[in-house]
Amino acid sequence: MSSTYFATVARGLEEIAAKELKSLGAKAVKPDFAGVHFHGNKELFYRVNLWSRIIFRILVPIKEIKSCNATQLYKNVYKIDWSKYLQPHQTFLVNCTGSNQNLNHTHFTALQIKNAIVNQQKRRFNTRSNIDIKNPDIIINAHINDNHCLLSLDSSGRSLHRRGYRSAMGLAPLKETLAAALLDMANWDGNIPFLDPMCGSGVLPIEAALKGLNIAPGLYRNKFSFQNWLDFDSTIYSKIVEEAKNKQLARLKAPIFGRDKDRDVIGQASINITACGLDKDIKLNQVQLEKIEAPADRGIIICNPPYGKRIGSSEQLATLYKLLGDVLKQRFKGWNAYILTANKELSQQIGLRTSRRIPVYNGSLPCTLLKYELY
Repeated sequence: MSSTYFATVARGLEEIAAKELKSLGAKAVKPDFAGVHFHGNKELFYRVNLWSRIIFRILVPIKEIKSCNATQLYKNVYKIDWSKYLQPHQTFLVNCTGSNQNLNHTHFTALQIKNAIVNQQKRRFNTRSNIDIKNPDIIINAHINDNHCLLSLDSSGRSLHRRGYRSAMGLAPLKETLAAALLDMANWDGNIPFLDPMCGSGVLPIEAALKGLNIAPGLYRNKFSFQNWLDFDSTIYSKIVEEAKNKQLARLKAPIFGRDKDRDVIGQASINITACGLDKDIKLNQVQLEKIEAPADRGIIICNPPYGKRIGSSEQLATLYKLLGDVLKQRFKGWNAYILTANKELSQQIGLRTSRRIPVYNGSLPCTLLKYELY
């Protein structure tokens, strides 16, 4: 039986996420703001959680109800049979987004929904579920839009961008989902060498290795929230996990390199790379930018240098960007380079002509992914 789902994604990645969903077998795929609607059966729904590299979480709509004010919201939430989704021995959490004139505080709105659910439980079972804000069994998502509230079950639990491998983080870490999206934007398919000359805590090389080895990111997670659901089918899920393990490649088709000038940062990257068992697949070295050499006669560079918004100042970074441009021009003939930046003035210091400019958001920060073809 086909059901309707909603995948939440970072702003600007809707089309890339839609393409990924189609590749996984989703039907009726329709991008929306910061998300994608799609249809599929339970097997597809489990597979998307396990395999998606771009999506934050998968929501399963329960019901849309009228919610002009707190009283109406409470009454309509109370009318839903919550025993289909939540048992009194299970913990739960309500996450709320959106607002209207009378429901303009997400914490208050979530509290009203919680009260309606536990009061129904107390009436029916003479006991109730407890709230757990850290590790709930069931997560209920509520989105207020105008005078309606869409209630959904959050199937993913912890956001899918948290793969489970990254314990060490740099000063301005790139989300795993954005790193994976940059690889897609650059059309990197694992068949040519990959290099990040400013790899920080190693997210881009790690995501490249996961893609190159065809490893499902969800395999690093201990559990998904849907595994606590009353209709969870362990047989279907075990089958999908086994299929994913069998699809992994034994070795990369092309090497992956990570470089950074900072010894401590390279140490962080090494911890993360080891955590996901990729220490034999990613060639990591501490190297000053000015001393970096091309490790092959062709390949692709993707990097996320500081751009003055979070680390450093524009004045200090101008020299860095000029040096980056010089290194690319002098030592990487035959390569393509992609540089993510939010600072137009700094990007001009690179001194190379772009062949493509792709708008993208890093969190709420508007950025551009600049492509340089190096001849």
